[in-house]
Amino acid sequence: MLSEREQERYRRQTMIFGEEGQEKLKKATIFIAGAGGLGCPIALYLAAAGIGHIRLADRDTVERTNLNRQVLHRDRDIGRAKVASVGEKIAAFNPEIEVETAMVAIDASNARGLVGDAEMIVDATDNFETRYLLNEIAVEKGIPFVHGAISGFFGQATTILPERTPCLRCIFPKKPPEEVFPVIGTTAGVIGLVQANEVIKYLTGTGTLLAGRLLLWDGTTSTMETFTIERQPTCEVCGEVKP
Repeated sequence: MLSEREQERYRRQTMIFGEEGQEKLKKATIFIAGAGGLGCPIALYLAAAGIGHIRLADRDTVERTNLNRQVLHRDRDIGRAKVASVGEKIAAFNPEIEVETAMVAIDASNARGLVGDAEMIVDATDNFETRYLLNEIAVEKGIPFVHGAISGFFGQATTILPERTPCLRCIFPKKPPEEVFPVIGTTAGVIGLVQANEVIKYLTGTGTLLAGRLLLWDGTTSTMETFTIERQPTCEVCGEVKP
């Protein structure tokens, strides 16, 4: 049941999906991998929407070079764990929710434990090794995986529903070369909010997900396009015929 405070706080969005939808958000546990450029807007807007339990993992500390795009961090946070900085701010922003943080490098030894009982995994990482690992866990658990990535003025997003849509390996069979890529903060904001929106839609059963579609954002022309993507029968993660 929603408290009177919650009914008042979420009144404008319960006009969309009702108190039943808001209850679903309240009961949900979401794992966000990363507390940087994408993780900040994702965490902030999921907290604003009333996601009941947000779990954050990131190994890094705040650096001055982060501040052009990682909008929950401040000058005073330089040197702090990113998850501590983000966790503190979203907990203060919405005291109705629970926030759990882990300052760790996500790898094969801990990823399954970090995901735990989460209903969805949200990719706010900056490398394909971690993305591939989280993709595998999502397929194993049969839970949605919301992918996002950015570079400069460009970004992409999709929602992976195991056994129904292509997984990340279907879309990107081989990881791109690792590099230090340029980033403008607005791109992280656009893609992060698309990802947060996918979580809210999935949990409340509202609208049409980016399932089987890859969204591409071009900030230089302010255009978005979506492309249909298909499962690969020989995908090493979700394919019916293993290569």
